[in-house]
Amino acid sequence: MSTTKSYTLTGPDGRPYASPVKGAWGGHRGGKIYGRLDCAAALRAIARGGYVKNRVFFLNEATALAAGYRPCGTCCTPKYRAWKAATERGESWTP
Repeated sequence: MSTTKSYTLTGPDGRPYASPVKGAWGGHRGGKIYGRLDCAAALRAIARGGYVKNRVFFLNEATALAAGYRPCGTCCTPKYRAWKAATERGESWTP
C-alpha cells in the first residue's frame, strides 16, 4: 500500500492532474484569478464559507498564467496593475 500523498493541481491546459508535489499557488476557477496561498482576500472568502468548491492549485505561477488565470489584485498587486493596464489598452499581458 502506497503512503505517497497526491495533490490535485491544474495544468497549463486548465485540466486537473494528480501530483506528488503540493501546489505553490492557489486560484479561483470561476473568476480565473490566481494568487498566493496566504492571500488575505482568499482566506477571508474561505472563512465566510465560500470559494472552496471553486478553488484550484497550481505548481507555479507560470502554469497559472498558461491556464488563462490573471493575478490577484490583493496579493499580487503590481502584477495585477500591469495586467489591468494591458487589458484596458487591448494588449496581451505577460509578466
